[in-house]
Amino acid sequence: MDETQKLSGLAARGRVLLGATALALCIAFQPAQAQDADAVHYGGTMKLLGVSSEGTLDPHINYTARYWPLYIYTHDGLMAFKKVAGPESAEVVPDLAEEMPTLSDDGRSYTFKLRKGIKFSNGKDLTVDDVVASLQRIFKVSSPTSGSFYSGIVGAEKCLAEAETCTLEGGVVADAANNTVTINLVAPDAEFLYKLAVPHASIMPADTVAKDAGNAPIPGTGTYMFESYDPNASLIMVRNPHFNEWSKDAQPKGYPDRIEYTFGGTEEAAVNAILNGQADWMYEPVPTDRLAELSVSNPDQLRVSPLNAWWYAPMNTNLAPFDDVRVRQALNYAVDRDALVSLFGGPALASPVCTILPPDMPGFDPHCDYTANPGTEWSAPDMDKARALVEESGTKGQKVTVVSDDTATSRAVGTYLQTVLSDLGYDATVQSISGDIQFTYIQNTNNKVQISVTQWYQDYPAPSNFLNVLFGCDSFTPGSDSSVNMSGICDKPLDDRMKAAMALAATDLEAANKEWGKIDRDMMALAPAVPLFTPKDVDLNSTRLGNYQFSSQFHWLVGNSWVQ
Repeated sequence: MDETQKLSGLAARGRVLLGATALALCIAFQPAQAQDADAVHYGGTMKLLGVSSEGTLDPHINYTARYWPLYIYTHDGLMAFKKVAGPESAEVVPDLAEEMPTLSDDGRSYTFKLRKGIKFSNGKDLTVDDVVASLQRIFKVSSPTSGSFYSGIVGAEKCLAEAETCTLEGGVVADAANNTVTINLVAPDAEFLYKLAVPHASIMPADTVAKDAGNAPIPGTGTYMFESYDPNASLIMVRNPHFNEWSKDAQPKGYPDRIEYTFGGTEEAAVNAILNGQADWMYEPVPTDRLAELSVSNPDQLRVSPLNAWWYAPMNTNLAPFDDVRVRQALNYAVDRDALVSLFGGPALASPVCTILPPDMPGFDPHCDYTANPGTEWSAPDMDKARALVEESGTKGQKVTVVSDDTATSRAVGTYLQTVLSDLGYDATVQSISGDIQFTYIQNTNNKVQISVTQWYQDYPAPSNFLNVLFGCDSFTPGSDSSVNMSGICDKPLDDRMKAAMALAATDLEAANKEWGKIDRDMMALAPAVPLFTPKDVDLNSTRLGNYQFSSQFHWLVGNSWVQ
């Protein structure tokens, strides 16, 4: 997902994080262990702060890490990631389905039996028709992952070509008499249950509008519902009056009665509000100087957790000067990743990275070609090599604009890249855009973004979630705000290999992961992006917030915490 995206985004899937210079944070402040709860903890209002909102409220479209952790408490899919802390958070469990699906012998058909008695927040009963309509809607609204996640459903190819008339005929079959839904795939997909457990596969009422719902809340089945959304002011969540807990693992009853997410202000103001007990958590990164201070003065309010994520700079392979692979390679050689790690907070909170796959992701193959001493790790920039490639390309002197969001960290990374591009001989500038629109802006080819600063956080633990989602042909949709392949690269041989690796995973996962490592290396030879660093998650919490839990999929589990 981008962080300012996913998870995420998962999307774009992306959450902006900031480190601190204090090495002590790396070890001292690990996520708190889950505590036994009782009725006394239910109730109260939890207060969240964000400098900006982040686009549409539609769960089938939004691909940001700001809202995905909220959707998992307002909407359900057939499956869900277990809402617990630690390694078990990567496990998939039945959600709206009453048990794990029945899988056909050929691995291409999944039959789900729906739970009975579940209602949407508008009071309507959940039916098999809602499931069918929701899966069709993924394509009708051109969800960012319709091509990368759900294209394997029978009938999806036609839906991708003709979204408005999507029926998924033969792909999704309802049996109202038995309360079952069968999903047929064109080929086995070892990741399919993961894909059904993310917010883009949320089940909504069958009569939900088949276009981006924008700021209008869509009814869900979760423990909470969205009461109101004003992107310039706030997002309010309240209890779903029709919710009764059916699975603590999939959809537990949340502790707060009300969650208020207020937008506006600055990171500095948010820190002060949390320290003064006026708020419980902030989305944006804590300013570096304050984080170093807080590691000494308020260590119990800080939580640091590992992530499968990366900060990266996608380069538009269809626009000058980055339509020349030598220029893309040059910038990879020129970037000082140690400098970026220091900017983020030091080695306690970030690590240099040369690959697309993060170190803890299956298939990760350590290698670094774009460095002074090529090998398994990054060592130092090679400016001589970088300048030689730029000279060879004949692009020196061209104008380049780096697009970042307006958070302090992203602006700083953008400014750093501007400096490097200037050193290479380009006429470089930085354009900072409000975080509520930056992720969609940099995806749309109509905006002619040459290079941007963004982040990606895993939607689920599979290498395709980085390589295929971010650089696959099916993730590139010209003229769309939902085109997460921001580099616009579409290398057919590599795309075919990615599809083959996903299919191979169904029968030989070890061999598939080895192939993903090779694909990573070959994709980086084309250099569609500059890997910058892998971050850790840093949360600042109020003293009244209890039962903090961190999920590898959705980060802080908002509804699992209490405020009284």
